[in-house]
Amino acid sequence: MATTKRTVEVELSTTGLDAQGRPQRVPLAVDAGGNVVTVEAPPAIEPGLDGEHMLINIGPQHPATHGVLRLVLELDGETVVRCIPHIGYLHCGFEKTGEYRQYNQIIPYTDREDYLNSPGNNVAFALGAERLFGIEITERCKVLRVIAMELSRIISHLVWLGTTCIDIGAYTPFLWAFQQREKVYELLEAWVGARLTTTITRVGGMAADIPDNWIEGLTAFTKGFPKVVDEIERVITRNGIWVGRTVGLGVMSPDEAVNYGLSGPMARASGVAFDVRKDFPYLDYETYDFEVPVGTHGDVYDRYLVRVDELRQSTRIIEQAMKRLPDGPVNIDNHRVILPPKSKATSDMESMIHHFKQVMEGPRPPLGECYVAVESPKGEKGYYMVSDGSSKPVRWRIRPPSFVNLSAIPRMVEGHMLSDVIAINASIDIVMGEIDR
Repeated sequence: MATTKRTVEVELSTTGLDAQGRPQRVPLAVDAGGNVVTVEAPPAIEPGLDGEHMLINIGPQHPATHGVLRLVLELDGETVVRCIPHIGYLHCGFEKTGEYRQYNQIIPYTDREDYLNSPGNNVAFALGAERLFGIEITERCKVLRVIAMELSRIISHLVWLGTTCIDIGAYTPFLWAFQQREKVYELLEAWVGARLTTTITRVGGMAADIPDNWIEGLTAFTKGFPKVVDEIERVITRNGIWVGRTVGLGVMSPDEAVNYGLSGPMARASGVAFDVRKDFPYLDYETYDFEVPVGTHGDVYDRYLVRVDELRQSTRIIEQAMKRLPDGPVNIDNHRVILPPKSKATSDMESMIHHFKQVMEGPRPPLGECYVAVESPKGEKGYYMVSDGSSKPVRWRIRPPSFVNLSAIPRMVEGHMLSDVIAINASIDIVMGEIDR
């Protein structure tokens, strides 16, 4: 566990409100002597000048609501008294549709839940299906999946960082973040031919092994990427406007984070040191040397610090994975589960039969059920599936971190100013495809 390096220290209540019930004033800058420069709270409303409460909509047309989310706000002046989130319809019916698809046919649907974490979702689903099948994947496949998941985490955090900067009013870091994201997409495209929706796994292996010289390209990325993260931090971490728009907003105490079921950076920013990779390891994560960044104040600023530190930790994991990447096959040697090579399917009778049976009927796991969770960029992503012995799951359910984390937004925005709602909402890092599933 590693505590984030918070450069701006302030006294905060657990509610984010001062003694009079008004939003806590936050520092805007640090002077040359290192003293925090604060803004005085506005005077209290004169008796008799308070007006009626007003209802307004934030979204769904506003880009800061990330798709089809509508927040109904009850305002007292510019102070949020109540927030009612309404989720619309984006990608629906995933779970029911999956009950009519073979296991490998479900993988493209996992791309579209959290489309900023497609490889991570692909790996998570494959791990669940493989537990049902009783499959042990190859060592090379394990390492490649770790690389895919950490690249996916980097992509997701870069999109969050860039779009949150736009939401709050910073433009340059957005360009830097998306430039690095493009480099990762180029690597994924060279690997499997796809960028956003990768469908990178198969039950029992991967869609493809990495091409020649791919590791060299990944090495070049991991060497240059931390410098860009440092540059982004130099621009905004101690920037007075950024600090003023993030410190003390949307505070969640550790107990509140646990009670709301928060996970991922949302929970860790509140001081809850829970990471599935550490607490319930998979893909040999327990053998990798990395730290779990943990915040101290549970506000928007700490969520930013935690995610930035996670960019560095993911890079650190990828560097270790590249060093330990073994030779050997990427898929298991069982053509009742995974397709035989195309060359064999067209020249060997037994391989052709296996190919035909898999495509037409699909592999069949034994009776059973399982729940497999991984640490996605947004928190604990879990898949629950039940097998009745057929080639399709009789039940498939998803535990989406975006849906659970979003449930805390009424608690986080109440008592804050209207303009703060955008920053607090952005700090949750939601993708509506994972909520409207």
